[in-house]
Amino acid sequence: VFSGFIGSSESMIKMIGFGLAIAVFFDAFVVRMAIVPAVLALLGKKAWWLPRWLDRALPNVDVEGEGLRKLGAGHPKNEDGDRELARV
Repeated sequence: VFSGFIGSSESMIKMIGFGLAIAVFFDAFVVRMAIVPAVLALLGKKAWWLPRWLDRALPNVDVEGEGLRKLGAGHPKNEDGDRELARV
């Protein structure tokens, strides 16, 4: 998007577009593909540390449904013999 500004006739717009394009490229490739993974690998488990007070304050969001897998066979069966995920 920002590289589209390079085709402008005004030199200031060209410089702003070029600078923003370089900044997005640097952020996407150098920072997010090299520096962040390297720091996470060096820190190991400490990279994912969360203070206890913050852990209690944040909600437990189960996006992937791991809580449903833990329940497993504990779900009641309906008349067809299929397990129900939720009763309404």
